[in-house]
Amino acid sequence: MCGRFAQAKTREEYLAYLAEEAERNIPYDPLPIGRYNVAPGTRVLLLSERDKQLYLDPVLWGYAPGWWDKPPLINARRETATTSRMFKHLWHHGRAIVFADGWFEWKQEGDMKQPYFIHRADGKPIFMAAIGSTPFERGDTQEGFLIVTMAADDNLAEIHERRPLVLTPEAAREWMRQDISDNEVQSIADDGSVTAGHFTWHAVSKAVGNVKNQGQDLTAPIT
Repeated sequence: MCGRFAQAKTREEYLAYLAEEAERNIPYDPLPIGRYNVAPGTRVLLLSERDKQLYLDPVLWGYAPGWWDKPPLINARRETATTSRMFKHLWHHGRAIVFADGWFEWKQEGDMKQPYFIHRADGKPIFMAAIGSTPFERGDTQEGFLIVTMAADDNLAEIHERRPLVLTPEAAREWMRQDISDNEVQSIADDGSVTAGHFTWHAVSKAVGNVKNQGQDLTAPIT
């Protein structure tokens, strides 16, 4: 599961891992994005490929097609997204990447839930596989995007049974390509996933539970 994450660095600090400037149609912006508590239902900077160039669009985090009569979904399971009525066309035609510093997860500890911030141990950004309703630049208010999740592996399962499908920078760039086969997409998801051993985590303030709260202190460890 992934219900909150941090996207606080500058665009360039994320994009530098993915593509040369010639491959991007993205204006330079030196200011930090500064979002330490990104929540569903808000617009999030989503990276995708159009005409073999990368674009960055503010897209709604949540997906609810016209026939869906329930609240929007925010995650799609890797195991079923390729075949389900809900997600199949998004998987084939709407692949994108959400870059972030890490994500938050809540662990049941006795009678309470303790939030944790999970991030790469080497401090590098993470690139979460996403699928959504294209074209992303239209600013659709109904159909947005979802983060792809997978079963948590190794020690990450101690925090939560699900985790985002985090890809290596190389795999993330391939994931967004529109000229690859379904089999290639499957291989990218299988072989390009960053394993649990690359992550570390620490307990954080419960203030992250309020979507109105922002600030670097939300990702800082508590004793």
